[in-house]
Amino acid sequence: MTIRKLADMTDHIVPGKPLLGLDLGEKTIGVALSDVMCLIATPLTTLRRAKFTEDAMKLASMIAEHDVCGLVLGWPINMDGSEGPRCQSVQQFAQNLIERMDIEIGFWDERLSTVAVTKTMLEADISRAKQKKAVDKMAAAFILQGALDFLSHIRERG
Repeated sequence: MTIRKLADMTDHIVPGKPLLGLDLGEKTIGVALSDVMCLIATPLTTLRRAKFTEDAMKLASMIAEHDVCGLVLGWPINMDGSEGPRCQSVQQFAQNLIERMDIEIGFWDERLSTVAVTKTMLEADISRAKQKKAVDKMAAAFILQGALDFLSHIRERG
């Protein structure tokens, strides 16, 4: 398939199939799943990063298990809107996935996602140990929910 601007993914979202959201970190990948109507994001899991081939196999298994029609990857742009080395890393990860599997991929601005999730968990008085275990998948859900809201708005304007 291809890597698209998120706005261009609306024509490639298959009704009745969810999207998977990814928060790509250096050590972990936070994973979230949408409902089949692509309205609500739910944290799914956190994967410990390994070699790309192993990461891709784990993701391919989840994509098949949940019958996912596309991926939304957090786009780690800088606070000033510029793209740094982390964007290049995410772009390369997406390109490598496209070469291995037939899936649509879109990017969504992830600025402050981890900060927002951590703040919410602190306000909910969740212990630091539980936060550490959940923050990556919660950040993936935060990223995916932002993308779902954007896509829903585009479909409504339609």
